[in-house]
Amino acid sequence: MATHSSRERPTPPGPDGVPLLGNTHQLARDTLGFYEQVTSEYGDVVRITVGGKDGAIVAHPEYVERILVREDDRYVKGGLIEDQLGDTFGNGMFMAEGEQWRTQRQVAQPAFYRERILEYGETVVDHAADVGWPHAGVIELADELSALTLSVLTDALFGFDADADEAVVREAASAIGAKLDPSAPTAYLPTWVPTPRNLRFNRRISELRERVDSRIDDRRRQDPDQRGDDLLSLLVTATANGELDDETLRDDMVTFLFAGHETTSLGLTYALFLLASHPEEQRRLQAELDAVIDGDRPTVDDLPALEFTDRVIDEALRLYPPVFTFFREPVEDVELGGYRLPAGTTVSMPQWIVHRDERWWKEPETFDPDRWSDDRESDRPEYAFYPFGGGPRHCIGMRLARLELRLALATLCSTYRFEALTTDLELSTAANLRPAGPLDVRVRRR
Repeated sequence: MATHSSRERPTPPGPDGVPLLGNTHQLARDTLGFYEQVTSEYGDVVRITVGGKDGAIVAHPEYVERILVREDDRYVKGGLIEDQLGDTFGNGMFMAEGEQWRTQRQVAQPAFYRERILEYGETVVDHAADVGWPHAGVIELADELSALTLSVLTDALFGFDADADEAVVREAASAIGAKLDPSAPTAYLPTWVPTPRNLRFNRRISELRERVDSRIDDRRRQDPDQRGDDLLSLLVTATANGELDDETLRDDMVTFLFAGHETTSLGLTYALFLLASHPEEQRRLQAELDAVIDGDRPTVDDLPALEFTDRVIDEALRLYPPVFTFFREPVEDVELGGYRLPAGTTVSMPQWIVHRDERWWKEPETFDPDRWSDDRESDRPEYAFYPFGGGPRHCIGMRLARLELRLALATLCSTYRFEALTTDLELSTAANLRPAGPLDVRVRRR
């Protein structure tokens, strides 16, 4: 319950809006630019109105940590993604709250234990080694790496080959991105409104659900003693035991198929594109690989020695976080930075701003993997960098994503050299931070 003193605090300052729309048109025109403008002008806590709903932008590591970690019980999930995709992800782990969320997390957690994650390493390297890119050929980086990470995800977590499912999953991901594109006038309309974009979205999601149902049925027909311990088997067994219902099982599968491959593929895309655009840093990484793995395939045992590889990944996630903002809504009036945020306010915590704040990062827009050396990061607040969120609801797949990013990058860069042909990286903000156009890269075998 809000205290008397918190009710007396002012609400945050913020930009004026227009009747009914508030700041929706400003956010839609240039989401990242709007974040930059208002935090520069109004500070670390900014009031906005989007889609007829009160919102706030929070851009200080201390406040982010309070929301995600220390006071997480005062907040629930919220935001445009949750509002628009509630029917899509349904009761899945991404949307669930309270005891329902805890049950799903406990059921899925064994698939993400540290010991289990290390077992996925060989799967990652196998798929990365099989990309088969032509010598001196040109590839579109984002599409190629999306296919790679989807194949890793379905093999490691679900125990099936992604080839038959790739088109369905990628079409659904594209439809979700289009649905959430804030520059589209229909982005804030419910999915039942029969716009062309919504009709395509509903059709693609229906196709994805049908494919997921088919995969679930295949697993259920297996002898329980033969299922193994991958994520799909854990979910199917939990349903048979009454811990989850059929709808939640399907919603969890849809959630993992979408979120589990796209964020990792984007992180790998940005890391490789940055290396392709910075030849000296690429040579440093390949020199490290030559020294550590000496022409062999990388393994999980090599990871502690791949220090520069790890720095490249962190720097890519800092500059281009695939999830560019997290959302929460307070269930009661809260205080942040001396301001009152009323219950139900949609709070946006943009990594895009915090990761590029010159208070925490020297020359923040520069690609500088060495900023992650131990002697240069000691004074930085912990939540100046939070690509996977934080607190109880941090990304359950964080360990797997980091393992995959490191091993895939090491495998690809030990085999190929990369030259960026696209010179400008333009970005699109939808469900995730995506390249707005093709990222063409020339690859040559080393």
